[in-house]
Amino acid sequence: MSDFEVVGKVSDFEEGVGKAVPVDGRMVAVFKKEGQWYAIDDLCPHMGASLAEGYVEDHTVTCPWHAWRFCIKDGTWEDNPRVKVESFEVKVQDDDVLVRAKDEPEKPADEGEPAT
Repeated sequence: MSDFEVVGKVSDFEEGVGKAVPVDGRMVAVFKKEGQWYAIDDLCPHMGASLAEGYVEDHTVTCPWHAWRFCIKDGTWEDNPRVKVESFEVKVQDDDVLVRAKDEPEKPADEGEPAT
């Protein structure tokens, strides 16, 4: 199981405004909305724009380049729910905002070797 990484202080984040932060070697967009915390992959899958720089309305962020819209709760593309960007677990501990890095997918065991 992956560990949480500190990505900033609570005061570093504005209500309803995304902030791009590095987590385990990748950029993640963190949002504070109505007292809740959310994190999704920062890169829009269309052309790679920063979703943290997008406009947030309700629980949707709109990509600043081509207006693709994603749910900040789970990364679902609002125009095609079968497509998603990754979402991440966020927690606040004392004054720190922490995001959980994604677990590495398990690699299949080689033939002849027992799976662990």
